[in-house]
Formats: sequence, structure tokens, C-alpha cells
Amino acid sequence: MPFIRTFELCIIALYLLATILYFTGVIRQRNRLKQLAQTLAVAGFGLHTLDLGLVFFRPGAPAIVQGQFYISLLAWTFLAIYFLLWRKLRLEFLALTAAPLALILFTSSMAVTTERLAVPAKLSSLWFGLHVGTFFLSIALLAMAFGAGIVYLYVDKKIKTKAKLSSLNKDMPALTSVDQANRWAVMLGFPLYTLGLFSGFAWARFTWGRIFSWDPKEIVSLLIWFLFAYLFHQRLAMNWTGRKPAKLAIWIFVLTILSLWGVNFLLPTHHSLQP
Repeated sequence: MPFIRTFELCIIALYLLATILYFTGVIRQRNRLKQLAQTLAVAGFGLHTLDLGLVFFRPGAPAIVQGQFYISLLAWTFLAIYFLLWRKLRLEFLALTAAPLALILFTSSMAVTTERLAVPAKLSSLWFGLHVGTFFLSIALLAMAFGAGIVYLYVDKKIKTKAKLSSLNKDMPALTSVDQANRWAVMLGFPLYTLGLFSGFAWARFTWGRIFSWDPKEIVSLLIWFLFAYLFHQRLAMNWTGRKPAKLAIWIFVLTILSLWGVNFLLPTHHSLQP
């Protein structure tokens, strides 16, 4: 087995153990398990960072024209954003979203062939930084808003129905803290998504000679942008809080994931990652 494949299996093992231990720690109320899960996630993230570096500097076809590299990078971004939010807001429950998603994406990246993307050499660095980098950061922030939205709706329902709280429910964060995480993710995520979308249109102009070509990915991305813009506006101008932004963030993230898998893998598109 090649060294790089063994290395990637170690990363999967660390992410898998972190996910299992974190869920077990939450369910059984064992802080030591959650701390161990956090340590394993950090170790996996460190190896994942090294793996991306090895792939990026590997001789042969440049990593930035390979679909496999992008899926792996998106998984890495999920955890990077989680660690950032955890450090900023101390909301460890977001690991319930970040760890499984990173595991699924990284594992999926190993099944993606090295599909080459049409990136002009002179624009590759700019495109990589603006289009892909900002898109991935915004998707990772959406994932955190998704996780916060799920927890908000769950805790809010328990409170409103006056259901008896289990020991698990009592350990859940306050609604205001969860709503703050959702707001933080939306306020940062929408400008990044906007930058990623419109830099993509600029790249399309240089690559295919036109800004918009009715590509399925372009259409779905625009739909997501309008929904995201509405959520951003309502949060910023109308001071939305609570269930509405939680629900909309969940729908936007679900649509984003459907776009990633459904459009990129199943439909003919400029962004195809079909094996």
C-alpha cells in the first residue's frame, strides 16, 4: 500500500474515533471522553494538514486541478472553522456537526478520481484563493450555522413543550449562545459566499468567454446566494433571532450539500467531479 494511502487511512481512523467518542461523551455525559475526542480531532487535523501539503507539493499534475484535493480541502475547512468558533465562542457542541462532516468528506475524497479542472495557469492562484477558498470557508460556516440551528430547534421545542429534561438536555448550551453562533456564522459566511460566487463568474469570463452559461452549478449557486442574502439581510436589518434564522440556515446548508453531491457528481457541469 502506498505511503500516502496509509497516511490517509490514519486520518480517517482519527476522525472516526473522534466522532464516536464525542457522541458517546455527549450521550453518557463523560467530559473525559469529549476531551479525548477533541484531542483525536486535533491530531487528525494536524495529519490532514500535512497530507494536503504533501499532495499540493507532489510531483506531477498540480493539486489545484484535481477534484480529490478540493473535497479533502473542504473537509479540512470544516474542522478549521469549527476550531476557530470553538476558540472564539467555546461552543463545543458544534463538533457534533464538524467531526462527522469532516469524516464523510475526507473519506469521500479518496473515492474521487483525479478529474482535471479547466484552470488557466495564469489565473489558477487567483481563482484558487478567491473562488474556491472563499466558497469553502462560507460552506464551513454554513455547516456551523446548520449545527447551531438543529440544536436551537431541539432545545427550543423542549422548553416550549415543557418536556422533562434528561441529563443530556440539561447539558445543552443556552439558546442565546446557540443563536449567537448562528448569527456569527451567517455574518461571516454570506460576504465570503458572495466573493466566491462573483469571483467564479469573473473566472468563467476568462475561461469560457462568458460570465453565465446556464450551467446547473451556476443556477443552484445563485439560488443559494439569494436565500443566503435574504437570511443575511433579515439578521442584519430586521434583527432576526431564534427559530426563523435557525430553520433557514438549515435549509440553505442542506441545499448546498445537495448541490455539492447532486450537481457535481451526477449532472454534466463545468464543476463535474464524477468518478
